[in-house]
Amino acid sequence: MAKVKVTLVKSLICAKPNQKATAASLGLRKIGDHVIHEEGPVIAGKVKVISHLVSVEKA
Repeated sequence: MAKVKVTLVKSLICAKPNQKATAASLGLRKIGDHVIHEEGPVIAGKVKVISHLVSVEKA
């Protein structure tokens, strides 16, 4: 499968609790943190929830 690089670009301070939990489940804590995950429906759903806080690119 393809891999995607997810980078946190906006702060989680004013984010809703479910958005903070989603970012934590992806492994994102601070602005500039990035993680590489296998592309799939679970990761796509998590990214969709916090799409306004992250940037996604192919890894």
